[in-house]
Amino acid sequence: ILTAKHIPNPLKSSQDSGERHALVLATDPLSPTAEHAFYIVRTDAMASPAFGFASLYDYGDSVADTGLPAPFIGGHLESGGSTKEGGLGSVYGSTVTVSPCGRRAVWTNTDGQIVTVTLPKDSVGEVSVVILPQQNEIGQPMIGDSETELIFSPGGRYLAITHPARNQFKVISIADLGVPEDGVISVGRIVQATTDRFNSFSPVWGKQSKDFLVDKVTTTLDPSESSAGATALFFLSDRDVVLSGASSPWGTRAPSPSFSGEKYVYTLPLQSLKDSLSFNEVNAFIRAPYGGGGAMEVSMEGIKELDLILELMASSPAIGPIDGNQTVLNSATSTALLDQSNLSSENDVENFDNKPTNSTEASDDGHQFIVDTPISFGPEKDVGLSFARTSFRIDSIPSGDYVLLVSQLLNDPSLVVVSSTPSGFVVNIFATSDYPSDGIESVSVEGASLDFIELSTDGHYLITLFSTGLKVSSLTADGITAFMQDASLDKNIADAEGLHLSIWPALEYEMMYKDAWRMLRDYFYDPSMAGLEWDRIFDRYLPLVERCSKREELDDVLRQMAGELSALHVFVYGGEYNIPNHGDPMLEAINEIASLGALLRRSTEKFGYEVIKIPETDPDFHMVDGLPMYSPLSSRTLSMSGQDGLAPGDVIVGVNGESVMSVPDINMLLRNVAGESVRLEVVRCNSTSKLQEARKLKARLLESKGEDATESVFALPEPLIVVPLDSEGNSNLWYTAWEWKTRETARHLAADAGFTLGYIHLRDMAGAPAEDAFVRGFYPDYDKEALIVDVRNNHGGNIDSWLLDVLQKRAWMYWEGRSTNITNGGLGWDEQFAFRGHLVVLVNEHTSSDGEAFARGVSELGLGKIVGRRTWGGGIWLSSDNRLVDGGIATAPEIGVYNEHIGLGLKIENMGVVPDVEVDNNPRAAFDGVDMQLERAIEVLKDWLESEPIVLPERGPYADLSLRRGVDDCSL
Repeated sequence: ILTAKHIPNPLKSSQDSGERHALVLATDPLSPTAEHAFYIVRTDAMASPAFGFASLYDYGDSVADTGLPAPFIGGHLESGGSTKEGGLGSVYGSTVTVSPCGRRAVWTNTDGQIVTVTLPKDSVGEVSVVILPQQNEIGQPMIGDSETELIFSPGGRYLAITHPARNQFKVISIADLGVPEDGVISVGRIVQATTDRFNSFSPVWGKQSKDFLVDKVTTTLDPSESSAGATALFFLSDRDVVLSGASSPWGTRAPSPSFSGEKYVYTLPLQSLKDSLSFNEVNAFIRAPYGGGGAMEVSMEGIKELDLILELMASSPAIGPIDGNQTVLNSATSTALLDQSNLSSENDVENFDNKPTNSTEASDDGHQFIVDTPISFGPEKDVGLSFARTSFRIDSIPSGDYVLLVSQLLNDPSLVVVSSTPSGFVVNIFATSDYPSDGIESVSVEGASLDFIELSTDGHYLITLFSTGLKVSSLTADGITAFMQDASLDKNIADAEGLHLSIWPALEYEMMYKDAWRMLRDYFYDPSMAGLEWDRIFDRYLPLVERCSKREELDDVLRQMAGELSALHVFVYGGEYNIPNHGDPMLEAINEIASLGALLRRSTEKFGYEVIKIPETDPDFHMVDGLPMYSPLSSRTLSMSGQDGLAPGDVIVGVNGESVMSVPDINMLLRNVAGESVRLEVVRCNSTSKLQEARKLKARLLESKGEDATESVFALPEPLIVVPLDSEGNSNLWYTAWEWKTRETARHLAADAGFTLGYIHLRDMAGAPAEDAFVRGFYPDYDKEALIVDVRNNHGGNIDSWLLDVLQKRAWMYWEGRSTNITNGGLGWDEQFAFRGHLVVLVNEHTSSDGEAFARGVSELGLGKIVGRRTWGGGIWLSSDNRLVDGGIATAPEIGVYNEHIGLGLKIENMGVVPDVEVDNNPRAAFDGVDMQLERAIEVLKDWLESEPIVLPERGPYADLSLRRGVDDCSL
């Protein structure tokens, strides 16, 4: 089951019975390939489980003797299968949305479709299915993906869609799907409601502050006339771009401008002034959407007119309403309403009780549905976006790092917004004062990080998940007030105690195999599946699944099946395995072996463990990205506590008072002590310490008295308090030591060859650590004659474009002052910190993914030469979001790459980047510390510099502005 959504209005079969129903997206067990299917199932307390043999008694549409309900679309029906076959394909469960009226649903799938459907009046009734056009009416693409936001209007007629425009900025389009009462979906206009110059997202249907007053007055004038339809679309936007980073390019790391993540709350009126007056004439008297700024003063004439109308209504037994229609109010009703509706009284205006209004229309089966307010879209195909540009910012709501505009309250114009903070997500309520005040008070739920938030389908309840549990709150002013006052967040918590899930592993393995196969079919970047007969591949490996007795064996089958695609970015991992520690932190800690950050050798002759090697790392750092740079046994670490480090040849004889020779391996004494203080007993054979110096002084004193002092100096161990590393810290220590050694080797080789060199090693291309490594290595050496970027063993990531952007800078202008120039620490050149020298990129067979893309980019852009071995060969990108039910995954390469010179795959996929100069590292030589690839890179750079030396330009002479005249005349 991928998702379930409540259907607000009961179906015809459940009239007045208390039954509740849900739309469920699930993989159909009756489909041979686990196709996605939609079901309508009962969810009330009296319902039998829909997926079980008890359903045979409650579901007349159960599939013959299976105990399974029949889907109304998809699955084993003709509407199942891939989109190419006319089926549902793979639906993004996170996008499934049911309209608040319960009559329509919408979703996106992996083929970029936005699919709308009418919900049947019984669980297998006929439905209307429409795939929306993949562009709006002005030609902007409208492709559905996993992040597409789909929000129905209250009556279900309109659909707000957040999607990327052609320039990748998020925009909101509104699709008119026709009135739901017709029982079909009739797609009308699809109008772009925001500009593509900025990001706009998180749409919410609601009303402006003044509309609540308009509704109040309208119901006062005629109780039969009210409007629950939306009159505004609220959304978040970053259009007020604010610089938050560097404001100039000056600085030692070429600072670049960055911009705040501040978002603002905007509102888009859905009706023009003319149409709003036609729809409800009360809008003529109350116009300012949010009051403030003298709005009440400006509106007083209109308010007085309303008072006069009410007085006339009270004095006349029957008077038509202001629009001249035939509806009448009797004088008794008018008088009663007048008593409570003197709008010129400021006190009454500020304190009227905003009751929710319900403009409804009776359906054939007796239910009431909200009727949407018609939207004034304006001219068709309006590239000037006149409708979109009627939106405005709600100035009284401050900017913030908002991530989601959740909802407006049912009976109050206040808004619920989620913001991002360093400690997590926070719920904010922007409480709006009564009209005509424009005051808005911000209240936040402090002290608790939000894990999840969502509205109920009908929009009546707010569902939040905190560490205290799943909390349900009414979306009224009183309900939200109670929510904000619940400091402990332990009221209105859904009872989730005792929930368990029964698993039949054999069936789950079969379903996960089918899921993985289907998602590869629907996620893979090539719809033709590389020409493979994908159905036959399904049949080929299915029998092996029946023989899987554990999750790891299923992984083996998935690897073989997915491997048929011959795509390098197919990985199988994750899932629920029977691991020895069972996920217990205590068991994991007990069995974790800490490390002393040194190479040790057991020595029976020395009665301990001899220190063979302590890794040497960059002396200019202590911590990098939060990880220690030095061995726990080194002087750089121990000097901070007043101790002296060990040296190769020293011997460790005890750990925490226990002899290391009393156990088969010293690691047995280092379990569960990572990050903790440990007392070692050491014998210093090659290092010295303050205690040893004291002992030597004692020995000299003893010797001066003719006594034997040998034992007092050498035989006694001394204590050493250290903090061992965990396995990750130890691996990082040794890798860092290799980086430092390689960097120093490269610089020495370059110096011997007669040129200056910068060296950068990038372990991966994954976010901040990789960016930090590049910045640490590049900017101090930007002025060198040559640069080596070492991406050997690079695991990939996604920052190649940023690195290439830095390396593409070119010097075109140089600065020289009276005393400073480009050689003595002056301003240098423009573009700032542009690298002017020759570049070599080192690669090997373990350079993968974005490491390969970086190398290919350097080659394609003519930035440098590639040296080493042919790379791994993974050039199709992926998002890794096609997860299986237990959290595992068989990844699908999803996004192909190409350019105008090289076809799809950029000669990376299944080929790898072939270096300009191929050279392998001899294993024996590498073990002995010889890096043949690095040495060859130095040779390439030396030859390159000899043929194309890097020379700084000469300044040229200063201008001579003197007026030189001849001796005998005035000629120049």
